[in-house]
Amino acid sequence: MLFGSRRTEVKRDGAWNVQPVSPTNAVKNYTCPGCSQTISQGTAHTVTWRADGIMGEADDLAARRHWHQHCWKIRL
Repeated sequence: MLFGSRRTEVKRDGAWNVQPVSPTNAVKNYTCPGCSQTISQGTAHTVTWRADGIMGEADDLAARRHWHQHCWKIRL
């Protein structure tokens, strides 16, 4: 489903795993939590989940979110 290297980024609210998704692998529509707009099928975007969550990795991964690349970049 994903492509590229997963990396960890630190934002104001903690550490996040960040994974890019290619247009070819973007097979569903998602709602971006940054702008509340649709990320259409076939649009490259970014998937993020907590890297420092207290509930464990499985819960963090289950709570992952899909962001427009720009929205994630400007997120504080």
